[in-house]
Amino acid sequence: MSLASFLLHFLFLISIFNVSIATRRLTELVRDPTNLLKYHNGRLLTGNISVNLIWYGNFKPSQKAIISDFITSISSTSQPSQKPSVATWWKTTENYHRKLNRPGSISIGLGKQVSDPKYSLGKSLTDDNLVKLALSASIDLPDTVNIVLTAADVAVTRFCTSRCGTHSSTLSNSKNAHYKFVYIWVGNSDTQCPGQCAWPFHRPIYGPQGAPLVAPNKDVGLDGMVINLASLLAGTATNPFGDGYYQGDVRAPLEAASACPGVYGKGAYPGYPGNLLVDPKTGASFNAYGTKGRKYLVPAMYDPSTSKCSTLV
Repeated sequence: MSLASFLLHFLFLISIFNVSIATRRLTELVRDPTNLLKYHNGRLLTGNISVNLIWYGNFKPSQKAIISDFITSISSTSQPSQKPSVATWWKTTENYHRKLNRPGSISIGLGKQVSDPKYSLGKSLTDDNLVKLALSASIDLPDTVNIVLTAADVAVTRFCTSRCGTHSSTLSNSKNAHYKFVYIWVGNSDTQCPGQCAWPFHRPIYGPQGAPLVAPNKDVGLDGMVINLASLLAGTATNPFGDGYYQGDVRAPLEAASACPGVYGKGAYPGYPGNLLVDPKTGASFNAYGTKGRKYLVPAMYDPSTSKCSTLV
């Protein structure tokens, strides 16, 4: 397939993505005009945010640790001695507050973890099912993000056909108060569509077919989930209720990380994630160090202070 044909085909794929609600695209190139992401006068997340994880389906303890360690890496007080870190990547979200002359920071803390290994809602989920699961972890405070993580054998509406995950908001089910809270869903694409949702750790479904990279945590599906979760967390922090920072149609916006799809290091272009760090022992590619000796690949994030997609390496 020629580069021109690839780009035309990829633009068609992008046109069918429905994300209001963000999702990670594979290898789209995004230009960096000044003020790419516009502010729409809404609330941004700030302060101490508690993140609850809802595990739907079968996950090994080692798989759960990959995600929970990523969450703690975002705002960990015990930073890894090696740089760059996941926490450094997350600090770019503070620039969205500075852009508004409202200095603020977002501290992410790991809250509850709820497991549903018996597939209480079946193995084929709708958007309403995702909301129900998001509400299954009790919500004590408005500054809470519930994250639904579905196992590799769970089908979700439009999963793989147009999205790898979503973020949105809904009313809380608290008996004491009613308020909107935000939630995220990310699916494990290991057996359903790794070429779409776990790239660059799997060959892409279209375009240049270079060899996939070695996943830093030895799990293509979970390392892919980390990429999508990172993108969605950045979008949630800067556009939690659909009226924060975004560009384009509110039903399918570009957000903090989805504005820089397919970019993980300097020199990225369609089909090539950029120049990354490589573990000399395992050959795994990554761009951020986390807690407990973890290594992760996180997406570039649009930096409003420079009007460019910012990479760690």
